[in-house]
Amino acid sequence: MGLMRGFVLRLLDVVLAGVGLLLLWPVLLVLCALGWLDTRSPLFMQERVGRHQRPFVLVKLRTMRVGTASVASHLASSSAITPLGALLRRTKLDELPQLWNVLLGDMSLVGPRPGLFNQTELTAARAAQGVFTARPGITGLAQVNGIDMSTPELLAQTDAQMLRDLDVANYVRFIVLTVLGKGTGDAVR
Repeated sequence: MGLMRGFVLRLLDVVLAGVGLLLLWPVLLVLCALGWLDTRSPLFMQERVGRHQRPFVLVKLRTMRVGTASVASHLASSSAITPLGALLRRTKLDELPQLWNVLLGDMSLVGPRPGLFNQTELTAARAAQGVFTARPGITGLAQVNGIDMSTPELLAQTDAQMLRDLDVANYVRFIVLTVLGKGTGDAVR
């Protein structure tokens, strides 16, 4: 990614995440209160693989019961998802706290979804494709096309393609498609 393109996309990240947090803090507050009633632990924090394979702590609204095994979504049981969690996942509102990760510079609004360190096949496939040169993102090409972490090679190839073609127009397109509900997110069995 060119230096100027990288600067512009990072500037967009900071501005959009900052505006998003300023406008949506009342929604986040209500969702945290509902989450507290649901699980007594509304925020979910988990170490993920970041840029250059460095660890960072991803923050989301909790959608699964406390104590659920720390595995990729496609390996988790659907019975672990709470009723509120199902709504949060369907509307993608569980992702809102990640705007904080974007402001901190751990993530971008658009980039490869960050995996877990125990997803060694995905990590290896992404390393081979050069995906870890970019910040992980909240959404991207794979997410709007329903490609999840259950297909690591395809996901890594799709992530690499997205990063090669990522410009301001695609950045905005992926965000708009996500807000409009395109894509299914990570599958849960």
